[in-house]
Amino acid sequence: MDRRNFIQKATLAGSATGILPSILLDKETSQARDKVRIGFIGVGLRGRNHVQQALFRSDVEINAICDIDSSSVNHTLELIKKAGRKEPAVYSKGDEDFLNMVKRDDLDAVLIATPWHWHVPMTIATMKAGKYAAVEVSATVTLQESWDLVDTYEKTGSHCMILENVCYRRDVMAILKMIREGMFGEMTYAHCGYQHDLRGIKLNNGKSNEGYGVEFGEKGFSEAKWRTQHSVDRNGDIYPTHGLGPVAHWLNINRGNKFNYLTSTATKSRGLHKYIVDHGGENHPNAKVNFKLGDVVTTVIQCHNGENIVLIHDTNSPRPYSLGFRAQGTEGIWMNDGHTIYLEGVSPQQHTAEPDAAYLKKHDHPLWKKFEKEAENAGHGGIDYFVFRGFIEAVKRKVAPPIDVYDAAVWSAISPLSELSVARGSSPVEIPDFTRGKWRTNKPIFGLNDEF
Repeated sequence: MDRRNFIQKATLAGSATGILPSILLDKETSQARDKVRIGFIGVGLRGRNHVQQALFRSDVEINAICDIDSSSVNHTLELIKKAGRKEPAVYSKGDEDFLNMVKRDDLDAVLIATPWHWHVPMTIATMKAGKYAAVEVSATVTLQESWDLVDTYEKTGSHCMILENVCYRRDVMAILKMIREGMFGEMTYAHCGYQHDLRGIKLNNGKSNEGYGVEFGEKGFSEAKWRTQHSVDRNGDIYPTHGLGPVAHWLNINRGNKFNYLTSTATKSRGLHKYIVDHGGENHPNAKVNFKLGDVVTTVIQCHNGENIVLIHDTNSPRPYSLGFRAQGTEGIWMNDGHTIYLEGVSPQQHTAEPDAAYLKKHDHPLWKKFEKEAENAGHGGIDYFVFRGFIEAVKRKVAPPIDVYDAAVWSAISPLSELSVARGSSPVEIPDFTRGKWRTNKPIFGLNDEF
């Protein structure tokens, strides 16, 4: 399919109404919503996680779902039926049927959990239809797509939230609270990344989520049908937002600070090929695939206010899971990998880190204190509850989401920019200011209290 045609059709679908987006009208003519009427585009494994969160809430109605995979649709309908909810309308008549779904007048919001290359066409169609859009990570693949999201928001007023759930991880929110309280002094440095052995997951054979599968593409299971191809075609940090999102909040990116430029360096590519040979044999067809993605990609970002960020992408090596968070300021440091903290003049021994548990408990974020019980049923240690709740509360109150379109644009843009830096021999690449200068006066909105 020609994606430009999809975007053009989405544009026509939005402009054909001849009226202002419903969001702009609602701000002036009505009170906050009691319920959010939502539709889902993409109800595979990740999409159904969000559907489940919707089913836990009495203030959310699922009025439509869209997916071209009949098995995913049937699994979702069964979930909804077991919850005692009404059956939603189903859109599954080909790749473009989402354009019909977003036109419905009984939807306030649409959540998108599809392969990455569909995110922008579907999000733009949703925004042009006057609905709130929530899009899974990464929001965009190309630099132009990041600009397309921003431009669409600024033309329509329809909000877009990137569903970066790690922003709500309990420990990083406690650290955010401590940073805002000045406990680390002036921030100078942060370290983060996506360090997760995905060899068995990305090349899964359908028997489990971690087995010795070496198939991808048409023979792959779940996201292996599309995600592994990015490792074939691209060399850069192709999945930056899990680490970068929380750090961006720590450093007030887009809100008094911004990313200036980056450099990226990639190692040789060995991990996926070795995995295939080890578990599928030297004669397996995929053993002949030339994977472009380096096993470890290291990106350094320089910020306007003088901080540096080191961002690591490492998914094709044998390793334990870690996002590698580190917060360094003039008064101390927190290191997630060791679960340690050191605060000058506070820690009992000079130059000696101590366990962070007592600090994280004492400075637990108000959101977690208030909604810990409700988050028990959510995935990823409860953080899925908070990211879904953040979106729904924004839609109900008819306000900007706590993670907005400018965040979606710049966090996701790190991928193509890192690819460009690697291709240019790790030369510096400027990071665009998607706020067009508004970062100078924008104020922080994420995690300010126990609201959302």
